[in-house]
This record gives sequence, C-alpha cells and structure tokens, in this order.
Amino acid sequence: MENIFVWGLNFKTAPIEQRELLACSCEETYFLLPVIKTIPGVREVMLLSTCNRVEVYAVAEGYEPVNRLVIELLQLKGIDLRIRKHSFFFEGLQAVAHAFRVASGLDSMVVGESQIVHQFKNAYKIAKDVGTTGKVLNRLYEKALRTAKRVRTETGISRNAVSVSFVAVELAKKIFGNLVKSKVLLVGAGEMAELAAKYLKKLQAHLFITNRTYEKAVELARSLEGHVLRFEELSEHLYNFDIVVVSTASKEYLIRSEEVRKAMKRRSYKPMFFIDISVPRNVDPLINNLDEVFLYNIDDLQEVAEKNMQERIKEKEKGEIIVWDEVSKFSKWLELLSVEDLIVRLKEEWKEVELREPMVKRLIHRVVEEVRREPSISDRLFKIFLQEVEDAHSRRKLSHVHNRAHGA
Repeated sequence: MENIFVWGLNFKTAPIEQRELLACSCEETYFLLPVIKTIPGVREVMLLSTCNRVEVYAVAEGYEPVNRLVIELLQLKGIDLRIRKHSFFFEGLQAVAHAFRVASGLDSMVVGESQIVHQFKNAYKIAKDVGTTGKVLNRLYEKALRTAKRVRTETGISRNAVSVSFVAVELAKKIFGNLVKSKVLLVGAGEMAELAAKYLKKLQAHLFITNRTYEKAVELARSLEGHVLRFEELSEHLYNFDIVVVSTASKEYLIRSEEVRKAMKRRSYKPMFFIDISVPRNVDPLINNLDEVFLYNIDDLQEVAEKNMQERIKEKEKGEIIVWDEVSKFSKWLELLSVEDLIVRLKEEWKEVELREPMVKRLIHRVVEEVRREPSISDRLFKIFLQEVEDAHSRRKLSHVHNRAHGA
C-alpha cells in the first residue's frame, strides 16, 4: 500500500549553513519536481522551501523509493549526502500531522505566523502546475488549509500575529531603541521585505529600498513613502545606513566583507547593524569580524521568537488538538481510499448476478455502505458477504431438490 512521507531540514534540525545548501527558488522547484517524480515507486511529490525549512512531501510505495528520491535531490543540488544527519523523516499519520502543523504555523519559528500558509499554497501550486500531485496530496493540501483555518479561528494563536520580518524589526528596535532618526536600507522588494518595510514605516524610520528590478523598488517605496536606491549604487552608498535588512532570493552574497570595511571607514566606525533574513544568506558572515559591525541571520532571530512562544504555548496546545482531530478524519479517508479498488472490483465481478438476483444487489449495497462507514472492517464484511451469497445459493438448491422430490 502507498504511504505518505515527509523528509527535510528545518530550523529545529539544521543550522542555516546547512539549510541554505538545500534551499530552492521557484524556478529550481519547477525543474526538480518532474525529475524526482520519475523515480520508480514515487507516485506524488511536492517541495516546500522557505527561510526556515526545505521539506519534501511524497506519496510512495515504501521507504526505499523515498530514500532514492532524497539521494537524487541532493545529487541534483550538488550536496554531500552527509547532510542527511541534519534532516528529519516522518511517515504515515505522523507525516500528515507534520504537514498540518506546518500549514497552521504551529511548527514555525514564530508560532502562529501567517506567512507560512501563503508559502504552503505556493509550493502546492508549483507541484500542481508540473503535474506531480495526485489524489492523496491534493486531499492533504485541502485538509492542511482546513486545519490552518480552524487553528486561526478556534484558538488565539494568530492574535497579534507576527512574522520573521516582524522579529527582525523588533531586533533592530532592541538594538537602536528609537528608530525615528535611523536610516534603514531594505535590500529586496519581495513579500518578506515588504512586511519588514511596513513595520519600519510604523516606527517612522527613514526608509530606503533597493532591488535588482528597479521598478519593484519604486513601487514599494511609493506605497510606503520611502526612497529608492539603485541596486548598482548599493556599495557606494552603504556607509549612509545604520540598519540594513536583507531579504532576497539571490544565491550569492550581495554585501561583502570588503565593501562593509570601506563603508565603516567612511562612517568613522559608527555602529552598523545587518539583519539578513535571506536563505541562502546574502550577507557575508565575515563582516562579523569587523569592529562595530553586527550581523544577525535568520537563526539569530530564534531567541527573540522563543520569548514570543511562552505567551502562545497554551494556544499551541489547543492547535495540536485540532491537528489530530483533522489527522483522524484524514486517516479514515486514507483507509477508504485503500478499499475503493476492492469496492469497484466487487461491483464489477458481481454485476451480472446483481442484475439477475435482487437479494445479491441488496447485499452489495449494504456491504458498500458499511465499508465506507468503517473501512477498517472491510475484509470481515467481504467474507460475510461471500458467505451470505453462498448460503443463499445453498438454500435455493435445497429448495429445488425438495420441490422436485415432492412433485414425484
């Protein structure tokens, strides 16, 4: 029987140095999914890649196909197979529960953050676009969204919901105190960057935005009444900024140690703070060795996030109850899925008899109803059905013999 599996790395199992190796852009995901789907025994597959996790959701015939899938993925990414020591693996209902937790924000670094549901939707959309989902993952996705909605509406976990971007800005606030006089440069104009910009705007920081696509930077700056810096002028003007928040999909360092060294000299070594919430990282970690330069990456934000956790722990427990309630319902659907073929075969094999004998038709209807209500007893019900049919035939044969004898 096919089963559901989840394999991956997340902020609980692997540091950013490992996660960034496996991180996949949308373009990569479109390329990778059809390739790993061709592995024998793999029926369906979806790939979720965010700043805190890279996870593969698969429906497969067993553990071995999934193991080959993981090896193939790592080889395509050019990653040493030893990275698996930083990974996690779930199967069956544990895998289903994990998917529901992820979509609900219960497994996020900032518990209850809402951004993950959009990332989960996007991961599914890509898999759907390239044709690597099927009946099981389609259903898993629908139920994951249902669970996420229930967790948001039936608990207080999303009250005053925050995100990684919010935590980054909170850290900047903690470092500088009042941000009103601070000059902040936002590198990137994607969703996470936009969230950070909105928080910064509320704190009345002097906001500057740069992006490889100039038009995107202009659009975001206009909506937030900020200023635009051309991307190619980033190095030249870096010295002007107190705080630099970086959030892009680039796979290389956009801010290098030598550039920061020159900027510090020009600003007379006045402290400068970098917050890099990109995965892979976009700021050279060597800048931490420079005097009066402070760099925080996505993993450094976890300490801030954990303080938030204490206030949400009770709501998280309520969320867990909802998750397992939905897992139980999904489990029943999986059981039913496993007997659907048997039901189809039963109807097909007894089709002609059913047309001739109303009693058999009634028996089949009752069996199918009971199996759909409780799939776990399908084997017993099918045996009872066969025994009932056999007994009925025996009774008819005896009746026929008796009637002939009587007539003689």
